[in-house]
Amino acid sequence: MSDKTFQLKYGRTELALTIPEEQVICEILGKEYPPIADLATAVKEAILHPIDSPPMREIVRPGEKVALLVSDITRAWQRMDLILPILLDELNDAGVPDQNITILIVVGGHRLNSDEEFRMLCGERVCHRVRVMNHDAFDEANMVYKGKTSRGTEVSINRVVAEADRVIMTGGIIYHFMVGYGGGRKSIMPGCSSIKTIRQSHLWGLGPQLGDGSNPNSISGKTRGNECNEDMVEVAAFAKPDFIINTVPTPDGKVAGIFAGNWISAWQEGMKLVDEIYGVEIPGKADIVVTTAGGYPKDINLYQTGKTMDNACYAVKKGGVVILLSECEDIYEPLEFSDWFKKGNVREVEKALRESFTIPGYVAFKEMEYSQNATFIMITKKENKELVGKANMIPVETMEEALKVAYEKCPNKKPQFIVMPQGANTVPLTNGQPTIG
Repeated sequence: MSDKTFQLKYGRTELALTIPEEQVICEILGKEYPPIADLATAVKEAILHPIDSPPMREIVRPGEKVALLVSDITRAWQRMDLILPILLDELNDAGVPDQNITILIVVGGHRLNSDEEFRMLCGERVCHRVRVMNHDAFDEANMVYKGKTSRGTEVSINRVVAEADRVIMTGGIIYHFMVGYGGGRKSIMPGCSSIKTIRQSHLWGLGPQLGDGSNPNSISGKTRGNECNEDMVEVAAFAKPDFIINTVPTPDGKVAGIFAGNWISAWQEGMKLVDEIYGVEIPGKADIVVTTAGGYPKDINLYQTGKTMDNACYAVKKGGVVILLSECEDIYEPLEFSDWFKKGNVREVEKALRESFTIPGYVAFKEMEYSQNATFIMITKKENKELVGKANMIPVETMEEALKVAYEKCPNKKPQFIVMPQGANTVPLTNGQPTIG
């Protein structure tokens, strides 16, 4: 029997995993995809030949007020600093002067961004050309009430957006573990919605009653039938977006594709590229999944590790084992996230979420909930033991110890393995869909 060795990223180094080759179902790797070589030309082409929409310059009218929505600093990979100058020039050519354009940094419920972060997101020259400002979800005086969704969410959006003649959304599309995919409608909800709207809409990520846990429809890669996504789309429709330009990243952070035009169908076209690059069909589920968050900085804290945990659940059998590599040198950051574990068990966290929903709280809740599907063993630093335990995982310090515990916990004494070296990005698919259990 021959062995197979994998080198998996852990912090700033790597750990070796050696297992019998005959017990390896597969190694899950994202598809290599060439980045766009000439981004400026590609952006202009996308704007001039949009999807299901007239060109942007035929939508806007001379002298109109335009709200241009840009994601916050946590989404800097979208590279709007390279795209915004082209958008502004197009708007100028259509008769909209710079003084009529406002870039709104759509932070959702996140913290406000600094002037320095404005420059990082938009570019120095753009910040000198047009007004750049934060959305503040807690500033009720600057919200405009628009109505209710079919599910009862009370919709209030930023006054800049509500009073603009034209609304142009930018953003990036990747898998999202609650609403299927990022991008698209997220520029409005949660992007520039009131905190009340955000909390009401995000509650669809949970089941109907306390104790139901997370909504089984709120998973990566699913939009149709995902109540949380569908409510977000309804919220966004109140803003009457006129145009969208979204990017899809390559695995190494460059731009793989640009999708412009109708705010729904252009976004949906981008989803297809996400599936092509990051969705990986597996021949079967594993008794033991070994995955890594991707090394530093992807495994800098437990909050960032949640996406890897979620993806592993699509590859492991119900009652199986996941070995997770995540060094977490700053495991408690952000404190808004780690403080949720002080509430005790998963039911208490769910109860608190229903009273005051936050995304950090939801991530903590999901991390606690994953252990209901499989046993999670986390290779991490010794000092992280307490918080890892509160997240319902078994903390260990070495690969050898992790394998020993995994074999003890696994119901199959000759387990089959799946290895996920790019666990934060790749989503395992069964018959074309991510499925749990």
